[in-house]
Amino acid sequence: MKKRLSVILISILMLAILIGCGNKKENEVKAKAEQGKIKVKALKGPPAVSMVKLFADNEAGKTSNKYETSIINSVDEVVATVAKKDYDIITIPSNLASVMYNKTNGDVKIASILALGINYIVGNNDTVKSIQDLKGKTIYTFGKGATPEIVLNYVLKGNGLEPGKDVKIEFKSEATEVAAVLASEKDAIAMLPEPFLSSAQVKNPKLKVLISMGDEWDKVKGTLPKSQISGVVIVRKEFAEKNPEAVKNFLKEYQESIQFLSTNPDEAAKLTGKYGIVPEPVAKRAIPRANITFIAGNEMKEKMTEYLKILYKANPKSVGGKLPKDDFYIIN
Repeated sequence: MKKRLSVILISILMLAILIGCGNKKENEVKAKAEQGKIKVKALKGPPAVSMVKLFADNEAGKTSNKYETSIINSVDEVVATVAKKDYDIITIPSNLASVMYNKTNGDVKIASILALGINYIVGNNDTVKSIQDLKGKTIYTFGKGATPEIVLNYVLKGNGLEPGKDVKIEFKSEATEVAAVLASEKDAIAMLPEPFLSSAQVKNPKLKVLISMGDEWDKVKGTLPKSQISGVVIVRKEFAEKNPEAVKNFLKEYQESIQFLSTNPDEAAKLTGKYGIVPEPVAKRAIPRANITFIAGNEMKEKMTEYLKILYKANPKSVGGKLPKDDFYIIN
């Protein structure tokens, strides 16, 4: 009986060892496969929207590169990811790309612009038709000390209005608080970016777009057109230097993903909902106003350089204390 029991126990032990070895081998194969993929991460909002077609094509095995994709929910998480170098390619707010370039001693390289101006002056009536009409008014917004305030001040000053004197600016801590003011006060005026604007309109159908801050930015005397940049794609320096062909392939596929937003807006909105970026009804409104675009090469460098100079003049800390050098840009 004891002998039989020993045989059974030995058999069970051998089986466990075989299963363990099999699982180990399977995990090693899986890990090796994952190592061959390019880590692409996108910040939730317009940056992630710009990638929905690339996400879908990657899942279907239609991309020349193989990607390991993920969506990041907050700017703080983007900062931590870049600091830890836990990415190959990532979308990031434009000024933050410069900040992280300085913080990482040049480990960040910009590959393309992904979106231009996304801020709009909105209200429940259409009494405001120009920047001059804002004189004597109060504007509710969020992002004090950050780029939204710089953009608003730049446009107001460019039209001869002094922020705080000719136009009162009241800052809230987040977009939902601004939306709450618009819902409760009939004559309230605010500045909101996409997709927060579209989310507010879904809940408050009377809310109207009064002024595009991107358009007004371009009208300021001496400003380079289309240089208000809200988001960019950055590449980890080591990855860019070791994999120039992979970066080139990504940019091609990424450009196609952005073009898909305008050629197939309904399908793009569905994918945006599918990936949990914003609900489909919100995406249908937001995509046309998010100014998602693909700009690379020398044009990217020219526009980004101009934008960062304006931010630096307003607040050096907004770009990390100093302007990036030429090695910040990937020029193919």
